[in-house]
Amino acid sequence: MPTAKGLLRFLRNLGYEEKRQTGSHRILIHADRQTLVVPIHAGDLPRGLFLRTLKDAGSSEEEFLRGKKKGKA
Repeated sequence: MPTAKGLLRFLRNLGYEEKRQTGSHRILIHADRQTLVVPIHAGDLPRGLFLRTLKDAGSSEEEFLRGKKKGKA
């Protein structure tokens, strides 16, 4: 599973911008999509949280992995 840092990098490539941080949670906004909250903790993200965040962003695990292989995430 990816780390929060890797997921944030991928989401920035999708056009999300960091709006603010509350404690250990970063709030990301996008002009055409819903607001996302990504917890910033050490280690890997839990699989369910990772997949749910990708779904909410309108993406998939395959797109994340494909982007990572190309060096984009």
